[in-house]
Amino acid sequence: MGDTRRRGAVALGVTALVAPLTLALGATPAQAASCTTQTGPYQKKVEKFLGRPVDGKQSAADCKAIRAFQTKHGIQPNIGYAGPVTWGVMDLMQKQKAVGKKPNKAGKCPVDKGRIACVNLTLQISWIQDGKKLVYGPVPVRTGRDGYETRTGLKKIYWRNIDHHSTIYDVPMPYSQFFDGGQAFHSVGVSMWNPPGSHGCVNMTKTTAKKYWSLLKKGDDVYVYGRKPGT
Repeated sequence: MGDTRRRGAVALGVTALVAPLTLALGATPAQAASCTTQTGPYQKKVEKFLGRPVDGKQSAADCKAIRAFQTKHGIQPNIGYAGPVTWGVMDLMQKQKAVGKKPNKAGKCPVDKGRIACVNLTLQISWIQDGKKLVYGPVPVRTGRDGYETRTGLKKIYWRNIDHHSTIYDVPMPYSQFFDGGQAFHSVGVSMWNPPGSHGCVNMTKTTAKKYWSLLKKGDDVYVYGRKPGT
């Protein structure tokens, strides 16, 4: 799913995205740890999402609430600025919630395969269905970032390893269920909304990954469709 050079390129890409915001705020690296007084372009939307008074003006309390949200989900820089990345995460959360218990309402995931794990990259959700019956989910997931996209199409789980450890990235991948080369369902210890995403795997919380482990088996179908925002 990549090598050291590719990881370096991604890191540079992330830095390129963050640097203009830092410069726009006139912050040095040392100052970046402090709450900003700057009003962001998505101030009103962010205030409304967080249940803050919606006046479109940054306050110390607004910054504290925004910064807490950013810290929780690994959004950098976590300085309380209501920018596009922060609002993008919030907007995605709202769209995921709106799906309710009908994740396959549009009929994109096959209903003629029996038990199948579906992954909607556009909404960053996954669920398990059996025909038209919803078995589990939908739940938020974290898929591949730009340059490491989770590949789309119909696949099958071909290998499972409950205690897998990545030899490429030297990180644990508990409850791994591989369905396309090195791409697998597995649990991670970060927020499902932590940008920019995985190196191609479908990341899940431990609770979800354990449930997928119990509900799926080798040979079960997986269908991935859509396109993750920002890829």
